[in-house]
Parts: sequence; C-alpha cells; structure tokens
Amino acid sequence: MKRFEHDSVISGIGQSRIGRRLGLSALELTTASCLNAVRDAGLTVRDIDGLCTYPGGDAAATAGYGGPPPAAVQDALRLTLNWYEGSAELPGQLGALVSAAMAISTGLCRHVLVYRTVTESTAQGAQSRSAVLPGARAEASGIDYWTAPFGSVSAVNWLALLANRHFHDFGTTRAQLATVALTQRAYAARNPNAVLTEPLTIDDYLGARMISSPLCLLDCDIPVDGSTAFVLSASDRAGDLPHPPVFIEAVGTAMRGRPSWDQYEDLSAMAATGAASHLWERSALRPDDVDAAQLYDGFSILALVWLEALGFCGKGEGGPFAASGALGPSGRLPTNTSGGQLSAGRLHGFGHIHEACTQIRGEAAGRQLEPAPRVVAVSGGGGPIAGCLLLTAEQP
Repeated sequence: MKRFEHDSVISGIGQSRIGRRLGLSALELTTASCLNAVRDAGLTVRDIDGLCTYPGGDAAATAGYGGPPPAAVQDALRLTLNWYEGSAELPGQLGALVSAAMAISTGLCRHVLVYRTVTESTAQGAQSRSAVLPGARAEASGIDYWTAPFGSVSAVNWLALLANRHFHDFGTTRAQLATVALTQRAYAARNPNAVLTEPLTIDDYLGARMISSPLCLLDCDIPVDGSTAFVLSASDRAGDLPHPPVFIEAVGTAMRGRPSWDQYEDLSAMAATGAASHLWERSALRPDDVDAAQLYDGFSILALVWLEALGFCGKGEGGPFAASGALGPSGRLPTNTSGGQLSAGRLHGFGHIHEACTQIRGEAAGRQLEPAPRVVAVSGGGGPIAGCLLLTAEQP
C-alpha cells in the first residue's frame, strides 16, 4: 500500500547551541539550527519552499515554551514559500514533521524546513519552574480550573497520578523507574552536548527531592535553551544527498481516547495507546523489528508507558523491562541514547528525532550503537496528546 510517508525523506538535520540560560533569543537559536539543517541537506535557503513548526502562534511567546512563528523565520531567512504551518493542534510535537511530509506528498512543496525551539531555561531563570506555573489563581481556566485550587498546577502533578495508578495496578517500583534515569545519564556521559553528565547512582535517585510523589527531581526533564531543525525533501532526492537519507516508514497520529490528563479510560495509560496502535496499522514492521527507540520522557514514567503502548513489552511490564537492562546499549532495545530529556535536556521531543537520525546515519560519535540501527521508533507527547514515527535506514 502506497502511503504519504514514503514520498519524503529527512535530508538534513541541525541544532543550535543547547544549554542552560544561554541568554540568546529564540530567533537566534532558530536561525542557527535551520541554517545548519539546510547546509546538512546540501541545500541553500533558496531551495526551501516549505516551513513548519510546533507550536507556532501565540504559544511561542509563553514562558519560553516555543520559538518564533513561521512568519518571523521566513522573514529572517528570506525564504520564498509555497506552504507553511505553525500549530499546537497536532498529534503531539512530532505532528509538525507529519504535516511537512503530507505537504510534500500533495505536491505543495519539495523541501520543508521543520523546527522546534525552546528557551525555557532562560525564561524560568533563577526561580526555575515556579516562575512559570499558574498557581491557584481565581482566573485559572481549562484543567487548571479544576486542579489549581488543590495545588496541582503542573504536568508533574497530573502524571504523578498516572504513576501511582501504574504502581498500584502492576507493582511498579521506584527502583524500576530509576532505571530510566540512570540508563539515560550513562548515555549522556557519552554525549558532548548533554547538559547533565555526572555519574548517577540508585542512592542518588532514591535520595533526590520528591516533587510529586512518586516522581522525584530526577524523574523530571531538564529545561534548556535550544533549537532543532530538519529538512524534509521529496524522496526522489534520496540518492543525491551529502549524508545518508532517513526514511519515514510510518506515522501514528490517532486520538482514540478522551483528550484528558486525568479522565482517560485507562488511568495507567494515556493517548500513546491510540497513536501506537495507529503506527503498527500503517506498517508491515513489528516491534521485534525495531533496533532502538527514542521515547518521550518529559517524566520518566512516560518512557515506561510508551514502551508498553508500542508493544516492546506487555501491559504493566514497563518497570521490569527497564530494570532488566533492556534500555542500555547492549540491551534488547537501546533507548534515549543521547541521554534523553532527563539528562541531555528538554528539547520537547525534537531532540529524540535528531538522535534517531544521528544513530541511523552512524554519526553519534562516542555513543554510536553498533551496528547502526536500521529501524528506530520515535515518540512524542504525554497525557492527552501523542504521536509516533518509525524511521528507517532503507527505502520502505
């Protein structure tokens, strides 16, 4: 069956500087990553005729959560565009990449620049995350209207509920959950761009400050400033690139449950289940064909949920699977090999795509998996939104 995913390839990847409180504007970081991606694809800005980002619009100006909207990047790079989009109403952050692939498949454009920028570390400053949380305000709206009066003002609170249910239903333990953080820190020690690289022990984890039980400080991703960009090109250019192309085998974009943090039908799961099911419906590949995974880890519990949703282990078996050593470089499923968002830094899912491409291309110096993975699963999102991809080294 012909699918739109096969009409494009990831032809270029790029990142800006990544770090804590860099003090650079979102536009500076974005133009740096975009120009790096364009050069990596062997193109010039004159070749770019599509532009896409998540979240775009007003959300980009909120507490460093997003970068500049497409219009600002178009103007800064003097792009001539046939198509552009910036939206948060997508199946997770990875939805921007899906939209770009669809635009190429429909013939709207041939080379789409896709970017995601965060300046959360600078925005939060010395007050850290407390600087951007809404608090128990009378004017709270949305989910905050129901949760803020009880001091539940952050995703860490809402996902602590999921973690507690997972612990209750399946016997998951903090020691098992710690494996995610410890494994990713070991990967980060091999990554020169990671923010946190010092060794981490189980005693460090168990002694860390509790944030929202059972999630401690080391279960939470690290706010950074940085930008990641990709160029998607029409697949007929796959044989004419300076670097090996990365192919999109399939995407998962379905929303099959309630769009809620706390009213999902299965309180030990989330929207990942629908997106993951959709992914496998669109591919002849199966979980056993996947060589490595880059799974969203805004909080460590999300990595376990994605492992289960994507079928890498059974329902409720994420804790024992992680504790078995399966996520390490010699394990069954090396996962979050850059250090993930828990140690390399919160690039809101786009860092995972970048790492998947780097591993497939065999360019992850110091942490390269051997042999280089041929199939990598990538996921983004937690709670009510989610999306996932299968990226491959070979033409589907």
